[in-house]
Amino acid sequence: MFSAHHFHIPVMGLGFTVDSPIKVAKYGISSVVSIMDDQLLEDMRRRYSRELTIPYIAINEKEADCRAKRIEAYLDLLHYIIQRQMRELNGQDFGLDKEINQYFDLLPMDHPAAKLYLKMKNAAGFEKLDLQEELRKFLVPGRTDVNIMTKVDKTNYAKSGEALGREYSDALSALRGFAKSKLEGGLVFSAGMNPSLYSYLEEFDAFFPDKAGVIRKPVILKVSDYRSALIQGKFLAKKGIWVSEFRIESGLNCGGHAFATDGLLAGPILDTFKENRKELGLTLHQMCQEALIQKGRNVLPEGIQNKVTYQGGIGNAEENRFLMDYYQLDGTGWGSPFLLVPEATSVDEDTLQRILKAKKSDFYLSHASPLGIPFNNLRNSSAEEQRKSRIEKGRPGSPCYKKFLSFNTDFTEKPICTASRQYQNLKVKQHANGEISKEEVDAVLEKDCLCEGLSAPAILSGGEMPRRNLKAVTICPGPNLAYFKGVFSLKEMVDHIYGKVALKLDPERPHVFIKELQLYLQHLKIEISKTITENNKKQEAYLEKFRKNLFEGINYYQELITVFAIDAASGMEKIRHQLDGLKMELQELTPDLIN
Repeated sequence: MFSAHHFHIPVMGLGFTVDSPIKVAKYGISSVVSIMDDQLLEDMRRRYSRELTIPYIAINEKEADCRAKRIEAYLDLLHYIIQRQMRELNGQDFGLDKEINQYFDLLPMDHPAAKLYLKMKNAAGFEKLDLQEELRKFLVPGRTDVNIMTKVDKTNYAKSGEALGREYSDALSALRGFAKSKLEGGLVFSAGMNPSLYSYLEEFDAFFPDKAGVIRKPVILKVSDYRSALIQGKFLAKKGIWVSEFRIESGLNCGGHAFATDGLLAGPILDTFKENRKELGLTLHQMCQEALIQKGRNVLPEGIQNKVTYQGGIGNAEENRFLMDYYQLDGTGWGSPFLLVPEATSVDEDTLQRILKAKKSDFYLSHASPLGIPFNNLRNSSAEEQRKSRIEKGRPGSPCYKKFLSFNTDFTEKPICTASRQYQNLKVKQHANGEISKEEVDAVLEKDCLCEGLSAPAILSGGEMPRRNLKAVTICPGPNLAYFKGVFSLKEMVDHIYGKVALKLDPERPHVFIKELQLYLQHLKIEISKTITENNKKQEAYLEKFRKNLFEGINYYQELITVFAIDAASGMEKIRHQLDGLKMELQELTPDLIN
């Protein structure tokens, strides 16, 4: 799990980071690839094989287990390309504008190789050559992790119409493709626990320690709070599966799907991990060792520890440094800002311009996802334009080819997608017959095809046209992206993360903790308005818990500020005033909870 950098680039959509490892791994930067869309991965494999003159044999949809085979083949290609890049990098001469120089230029200032690199640049003769050979020992590629969204796990069917076995579901097939591939990186599970998927890990040796105690394909859990980490960690430990890293993600201040938790804020969550981290590690280590011994497998090394990282809304080096130091993190994740870095992600030119032209109000939490989970969206995206145009033309919904989000059985025995033309037309007919209200049908028409929209940018940015000419792009940025304007080089963004330079951000950008609190308060207002109209007792109990957690979170931040010297220049005084204002706003919204 070694990495040259303190940060990683999280998964973004299906396509935005699908080939990020090819772009950044050679610089020691880790990134995450979604492996949910096997059709996209097959298209990307064909493209890169052609560009790099690598033999390509198509994997047809009619082949048995084609989904797992496609995923395996693409990941094998990534492995091959990165290994080739590293061999080429190692063979380069140190000189101006060489990639080998950029590798060391990008390193954090506290990295031992960064200091050695500066010494080498000022040296001469044999000393310079000796230092260059010493530096080559530090050339390690960034890790390529893969992401499986646990909720995207539909049953698949044979041509005869019969349901295939559980191991052929979308998530289990994806896991099998990764497990059988040559790629050695982390497997990131997001969106909560999927017992059958987690249990399937036991079928593959790569997720267990080898004789040296090394886990070739470590498991990483993306979690929203400590309780989730403990429950999922124990479930896996009992099977002998060690969680190598817990990636804590903000509930609302993140990209893609948003999980609002129960009003628990990032600061208190991180503090809970900090306080209980040792106990968590010891508990999981003991449970995992017992399971491994019982299975007759190699055991974990005694000194192994779970890594803990945070991602969601970080905007500058000061915030990054505080999170790392105060909460004793092993790293951070920087996602949405890298959408503005063509050297790191795949964003087509039209989409890039739409992001740059977007106003703050264009970044919003929508109900576009067929999964029924709030989804961070952009109002001026081409996908939103297409969705509205289809409604205006009397043809709402999308043609459904990939069917990854087909889970609804309101009208059919075999599940279909709520964003599909078939489903939305049936709902429109219900409304026309007076069976459902306008509000209900409008809520359905807000659903959009994420399968096509989130994969299109990867194809378009490569100068090709997506299958069936479905070129509308869905953008899933975190709210933090609204404060970044401009297109940046990889070096500019990495230097910004480490504080070597400071990119010019919108001066109205609030601190990462304040922004998240604002988002939670906005979410609470919406949920309260729903409860008033619905008179739902269960929802009222949820909101009561939500409000209390927000109050406790604000109190936590107010106490946290007193730990540090107040410096107006650093923005601490501004944060104090914002917290006071937000607390007053919450008290006015919920007068019964004034303390």
